[in-house]
Amino acid sequence: MSLSREVGRALRSTLVLSVLLGLIYPLAMVAFAQVAFPYQANGSLLKNAQGKVIGSELIGQPFTSDKYFNSRPSAINYSTASPGKDKDKILSTGISGGSNLAPSNPDLLKEIQKQIESLGDLKPTTDLVYSSGSGLDPHISLQSAALQIARVAQYRGLQPSELEKLVQQNTDGRFLGIFGEPGVNVLKLNLDLDSLKE
Repeated sequence: MSLSREVGRALRSTLVLSVLLGLIYPLAMVAFAQVAFPYQANGSLLKNAQGKVIGSELIGQPFTSDKYFNSRPSAINYSTASPGKDKDKILSTGISGGSNLAPSNPDLLKEIQKQIESLGDLKPTTDLVYSSGSGLDPHISLQSAALQIARVAQYRGLQPSELEKLVQQNTDGRFLGIFGEPGVNVLKLNLDLDSLKE
């Protein structure tokens, strides 16, 4: 076989595969997702009572007020970047991730101590003190949610049993029933909390 024939065959194969796998297949998957799973395909966006988008159930947001369940800390505060005050260029880069600080790093120890102090009388749990590896984790453990029920109930004048039901309603189970641990989606929980009468 001649070299030019082999090169021609390789170029045709590359072109066909590029069109098939780089154009047709992705467009087919987008179309399928829009028809079969439109909520998930469009970011799993959550809206408040007024219909305004307030976030995604897949991305954590900071909550530190006593009237809300506290969320897991984020090393990069991805969801708090404001377009007008984005000096770290978080929004333009779409950055996510952990702090990458070693356990012996004094800055990490200071940050952990600051988190513990911000909890006040609340017993510190791992997920209320340490940030997640991605910096975007929207869940806290059932234990962390249970520890906050009394504070939120007292602030809002609600019965703890009402909040226990909300926590259970917003708990995601193990993946496929066996992988990981159950977790409470904090944004969904706080959104349901706001829908209750105070």
